Amino acid sequence: MSKQIFEITVFPGDGIGIEITPACLALIQAAIDKVGGLKLNFTSFEAGANYYQQHGIALPEQAMEHAKNSDATLLACMGMPSIRYPDGREIAPQLELRETLDLFAGVRPVKTLPGIPLPLEDARGKQLDFVLIRESTEGLFASRESFGINGSGSEEFATDTQKISRKGCERLFEFAFSLAKQRKGLGYKGEVTCVDKANVLGSFYYMRQIFDEVAANHPSLAASHIYVDAAALQLVRQPWQFDVMVTENMFGDILSDLGAGLMGGMGMAPSADIGERHAVFQPCHGSAPDIIGQGKANPTAMFMSAAMMLNWLGLQHQNSDIQQAGRFIDKAIELAYASGEILPYELGGSDGTEAITHKVFSSLALL
Repeated sequence: MSKQIFEITVFPGDGIGIEITPACLALIQAAIDKVGGLKLNFTSFEAGANYYQQHGIALPEQAMEHAKNSDATLLACMGMPSIRYPDGREIAPQLELRETLDLFAGVRPVKTLPGIPLPLEDARGKQLDFVLIRESTEGLFASRESFGINGSGSEEFATDTQKISRKGCERLFEFAFSLAKQRKGLGYKGEVTCVDKANVLGSFYYMRQIFDEVAANHPSLAASHIYVDAAALQLVRQPWQFDVMVTENMFGDILSDLGAGLMGGMGMAPSADIGERHAVFQPCHGSAPDIIGQGKANPTAMFMSAAMMLNWLGLQHQNSDIQQAGRFIDKAIELAYASGEILPYELGGSDGTEAITHKVFSSLALL
């Protein structure tokens, strides 16, 4: 019998995170109640910039231990621009979670919804459905805590060192091809595109060679390359050509925001950071200090991140019921926006957390 009871670590975090988290947990509960036979135990912890300001640490050890031992982690948003570490860096415990839990695959779906204004005029730009996978433990981000300034005077300089390892590449690319295989079974192209800068930097040429080695083990799937600058161009010009894109940490950080723009904005962009044993699910947006407490926060990306979590749990534990609960959430969101009755503030509308949540719940009841 497949697993029926799941332990979930929850981090409401900072800013609008504490506003959208209760609505998201209620939606998850409604979806699993609709399926029946499942139980999710949610345990919430304070963490983030405000917690750091009060306690001197951003992520308490008890919370990290719970995340290590739970089935999945759901995170809203962390960080406040006005609260920083003494060295000037923003407080980002989500990066600590990625590193400690070894969450090497940052999954950023780019899927447009009906009923909202989108930036591309071409009809194909209204029906996007591809995935960007970002390596999340290495790349240029690997040096974020070892930054140093060398020399003096006019000879002073700063360096950040990029790390691209064989292990990091192999597991990332295997993950990408596995996802492409799943998607091909659902009718998608089944193609993985490696995004790099192999014509300039040796580390990326090394990465490309390993990509080709892994691709050779998956002859039923298509494999291709594209330089990152060309990828940025094509993501604006004809993004519908892509299926699964895979790239280094910094490139993925930048391109995933471009992907969010194609969907309408950060409030519409879900994400997952996945490792071999653990996974964290969170919306791509930040804490939005400019709208805290105004009821304007868009919960859509967090709702979609929750659906991703349920799908991942189902795949991990061979439980089709919890995957069905995730599909219910996705379908309810799609129906809510297709109705034309809601439009978030950031897209020019006047609907915030309460109105969007109400419409999604109403749509869920119809399924």
